[in-house]
Amino acid sequence: MKLKRTLFAAIAATAISLPFAHADAPNTMSTASSTNSTTDDITALFGDPVLAKGTGVEVKRSDVDQILSGIKSQYMQQGREIPPDTLTRLEAEMLERLIDIQLLLQNSNDADRADGAKKADAAMATLLERSGGSQEMLDKQLEALGTTEADLRKKVTQEATAMATLERVLGVSVSSADIQKFYDAHPADVEQPEMVHVRHILFMTIDPTTHTPLSEDVIEAKHKQAEDILGRARAGEDFAKLAEQYSDDPTTKEKGGDLPPFSHGQMLPEFEAAAFALTNNEISDVVQTQYGYHIIQLLGKTPAKKLALTDKVPGTDTTVSDRIKEVLAQEKTDQLAPPYLNKLKKAANVQILDPDLNAAVEQLSETNAVPAGSMAPVEK
Repeated sequence: MKLKRTLFAAIAATAISLPFAHADAPNTMSTASSTNSTTDDITALFGDPVLAKGTGVEVKRSDVDQILSGIKSQYMQQGREIPPDTLTRLEAEMLERLIDIQLLLQNSNDADRADGAKKADAAMATLLERSGGSQEMLDKQLEALGTTEADLRKKVTQEATAMATLERVLGVSVSSADIQKFYDAHPADVEQPEMVHVRHILFMTIDPTTHTPLSEDVIEAKHKQAEDILGRARAGEDFAKLAEQYSDDPTTKEKGGDLPPFSHGQMLPEFEAAAFALTNNEISDVVQTQYGYHIIQLLGKTPAKKLALTDKVPGTDTTVSDRIKEVLAQEKTDQLAPPYLNKLKKAANVQILDPDLNAAVEQLSETNAVPAGSMAPVEK
């Protein structure tokens, strides 16, 4: 499904890049850990200054850095770095969002808080499902990112509560007719793309911590091992058991190498091309990526299809109808929110204490370059 999920309340879900079981999971795990370690080192050296304050508002450097660490890890997973000007813009945007959330929480009521808790429960259930239903695996993933389930749940609850508060005070509503009109007018946005479901065995040829290549002798040995295991798999040995015994992917080996179904654009190009080329439970040749050698077994394919309003968005417990409602509510909120939020900031005498960030926030306000919610992920 291609609907852009523009929930204002999705900062934690956007910024905290959980290392779910993807083909590049080992790199994801080590990148996230390294990023948080760097953040902790900076805090230890320079303290944790307050970036913004006001009545009932206090945002510290660590609050912004925790969000940015997730965004940075997403870039690093793709082999990219955030350009300096983009990083400054992101810092300013995240600072503004955190200020807005704190202000809105001061104006929330019991119904807003109940709505926030309900959405947080759904979000955490989705994270658990994407971790293969293993609480232990989810805890490990969160630990690698320097957080806990309780801390993440708190952030998601606060953000969802803030969004509910904003929609209430602005009188935002979306009718069934609005939802149907959007659904009929945007068929491509409610299409589930072709999906493939595979197992894989990874023979890593890089150091999982430093990401540097292993020695040539070790890489050669890994390639020979991959070819040997491929022969055994094609001879009829249980692929899942081979994955449990030999795979270097810590996030999938305990599940027999099983990866969640994925669509085009979610995996490394070499891995994706090999997976989508397979048919009828076929086992691939040895596939090389930047992380090592893979053997892939096809478990099934799901053709692209248009989802019904009552269908669940893939990978979530949210229906297509509810997701469209969220998107339309966000669009209306984006149009109405700025004057109200500016009024709250003035009433609370919010001041941004960092001169560079203050200038960046002022530039955002002047150019309106980054509308609320634009950092939210695209759901496929």
